[in-house]
Amino acid sequence: MKISPKVWHNGKLIDWEDARVHVMTHAIHYGSSVFEGIRCYNTDNGPAVFRLDEHMRRLINSAKIYRMDIDLTADDFSCGAVELIGASGLDECYIRPVIFRGLDEENPAFGVNPFPNPLEAYIAVWQWGKYLGEEALENGIDVCVSSWTRFTSNALPAMAKAGANYMNSQLIKMEALLAGYSEGIALDDRGYVSEGSGENLFLVNNGKLITPPLGASILPGITRDSVIEIGRELGIEVVETTVQRAALYLADELFFTGTAAEITPIRSVDKITVGQGKRGPITEKLQEEFFKVIRGQRPAPGGADWLTYVNEAAEKKSAAGTSCS
Repeated sequence: MKISPKVWHNGKLIDWEDARVHVMTHAIHYGSSVFEGIRCYNTDNGPAVFRLDEHMRRLINSAKIYRMDIDLTADDFSCGAVELIGASGLDECYIRPVIFRGLDEENPAFGVNPFPNPLEAYIAVWQWGKYLGEEALENGIDVCVSSWTRFTSNALPAMAKAGANYMNSQLIKMEALLAGYSEGIALDDRGYVSEGSGENLFLVNNGKLITPPLGASILPGITRDSVIEIGRELGIEVVETTVQRAALYLADELFFTGTAAEITPIRSVDKITVGQGKRGPITEKLQEEFFKVIRGQRPAPGGADWLTYVNEAAEKKSAAGTSCS
C-alpha cells in the first residue's frame, strides 16, 4: 500500500510522521469525529476526484449537526485535498478528511462535554484497492442479515458521517466476517432493511431499482445518489421505499454501493441465492456506466460536474496566484 508522505492539517501540509494526537484526545475517548471517504481515479486527463465538493459539503454538514463550528469551509477542504493529492505523487487514491475534537494541553478538559476541546482537521490519502475484494465487482459476495440493529436517527443522526456511528458498523462487520460472510446487512428498529456496515443497498425487481429511503437510518450516500441518477438516465424506474427482510431473498438482483465498495453485486443472503447467484444484467449495466463516468469517459447525468481534475484545479490556483495554505 502506498501512502502519501504528506498529510493536510488545519490548512497546511505536514509530514506523515508529524500527524499525531495526544492519548487524551476527546475523540479517542468519546468518538467525537466526523469524516468522509472519497476516491480519486486515474483518467486520460490525469487524477480526478469523484464528487469532491459534494463529499466536502457533507463533511461540513456532519460537523454542523455535532456543533463543530470549525473555521474552515467545504472549499477549503476541497482545495486541501487537491493540494495533497498533487504532493502525494499518486494517480489513484482514497481520500480521508476528518474533523475531530482534540485536546488543549495547556488547559485540558477530560469530560464528556466536548465544547472546551479544540477542533482539528486532517486529510490523508493512500492507495486502496477494491474494498470487498478484486473479484467481488464481477463475481459478487455472500452476505448475512445482522443480528445487530441499525441505530435510530433520533439516537445517532444517520445523516452525519460520524466516527461514533461506526461502532455499530464494526459490530455488523465483525459478526459477518466471523460467520464466514463478506459483509452484513442491518435492519432498522422497525425490522426493515437499512444498509450494510459501510454501504447503501439496492434491489432489482421486475426491472425496477429499489432502495431503502433515508428514513431507514441510512447514510445519504453520494454513490447511492449517483446510481439513482444514472439509473434514471438509463430509463430504469427508481423507487425509494421500505424493504422487508424477505425481499432480499426474492430479489432478482442485489448490490451494495459506496465510495469504497463502488457497485458490488451480492450473490447470496443468509445462504439463500439471489437471482442467478451472480451479477445481474442491470447491476452490470450500472457498473459499466458508473465506471465510465468516474474515468471521465462519458458525461455525468444531466451534464453534472462530478469530476475535479487535480492537475487542472492546481493550474487554476497557480494562475490565480493563490494556494490552499
